[in-house]
Amino acid sequence: QVQLVESGGGTVQPGGSLRLSCRISGATLDGHAIGWFRQAPGKEREGISCISDSHPSLYYADSVKGRFTISTDNSSDTVYLQMNNLQPEDTGIYYCAAAQHWSHCTLAPVTGLRTVEHDIWGQGTQVSVSA
Repeated sequence: QVQLVESGGGTVQPGGSLRLSCRISGATLDGHAIGWFRQAPGKEREGISCISDSHPSLYYADSVKGRFTISTDNSSDTVYLQMNNLQPEDTGIYYCAAAQHWSHCTLAPVTGLRTVEHDIWGQGTQVSVSA
């Protein structure tokens, strides 16, 4: 049974930073792509970043480009999302999710990072940005 567990959410002031972690158990990162998604109240779930090490690929949505950084630690099967200069519009529930193939991350600049292409999801962690 493959499981993904997010952690690191919390409440910060505008301009602050958080680092989210996604720990994978029951499988390794090899051959997979990991995506980060978020969902604000009243809005659709948005794919914001992905990474693949087996076929190196990185993707950032325009809404977070230049502020967020995704990285991996294969020794601990953990994916990180460093979030800097957080703004109130970044508030939402953040999820990590696994896709079966690296191509889903490689093609994200063309197709977008889609929820339906990710098979296994974490439970989510709340990020709140408020003065």
